[in-house]
Amino acid sequence: MKVKLIQYTPQPEQLVAAAAKLCYSRVGIEDIMKSQDDEKTAKFIDMLMELGHESPVEHVSFTFGVEGVSRVLTHQLVRHRIGCSYSQQSQRYVKLEQFEYIIPPEINKIPLAREKYVQAMEYDQNVYNELTEILFHEHFSTYIKEGKSEKQSKQMAEKSSIEDARYIFPNSCETKIVFTMSARALFNFFRERCCSRAQWEIRELADEMLRQVKEVAPILFKNCGPTCVKANCPEGKMSCGKMNEMKRKYSI
Repeated sequence: MKVKLIQYTPQPEQLVAAAAKLCYSRVGIEDIMKSQDDEKTAKFIDMLMELGHESPVEHVSFTFGVEGVSRVLTHQLVRHRIGCSYSQQSQRYVKLEQFEYIIPPEINKIPLAREKYVQAMEYDQNVYNELTEILFHEHFSTYIKEGKSEKQSKQMAEKSSIEDARYIFPNSCETKIVFTMSARALFNFFRERCCSRAQWEIRELADEMLRQVKEVAPILFKNCGPTCVKANCPEGKMSCGKMNEMKRKYSI
């Protein structure tokens, strides 16, 4: 898994502090921005986070580029919709001559399970290759008969063939995605996905994302992590029972 914070709102904590202060100030926007210094900003943001005052953090956003993850992960990721935008590599327009895939750790550590898994992936690739070839020839012939040029027929036939052949790919198929989340959306994302009960792959993603945003906005994200970091576990009888351990992990 490769995760990179590729862009974010400049001086995110200063902007959040200015936006929050504007609600209670008579001075204009320029004066509020000029009055910011690192010490004042740090104290004010710290107070906001302790109070749980989250609406001002919607003004800043963070963009990540992620690759080496499965479609199992991205199917979960795109469920986070409010304050989020996504752009994912298309299997409709990108022909996967040799698709990469993610092997779950529990399968990878058992030799026989890994062997069966890899065999299934190789089988899927072979069928995909066969399907694209069969469909290509069929579509190419149809487009030629319709009077289209050879070049145009090839382009259209390839697109049509991979559009349907992609159905053979498994959830483990590796994908790439760029997405943007507001800071408030990230708060929610970390509460849900840093939890020990979250699926292992998206939990790894959430932990790495949290590590990276803390580097650029440490006070803003200082209380982030699963819900149990700042409140009682909401899972009830399904709780992992490791609340103290989780508090220690995410307080670093």
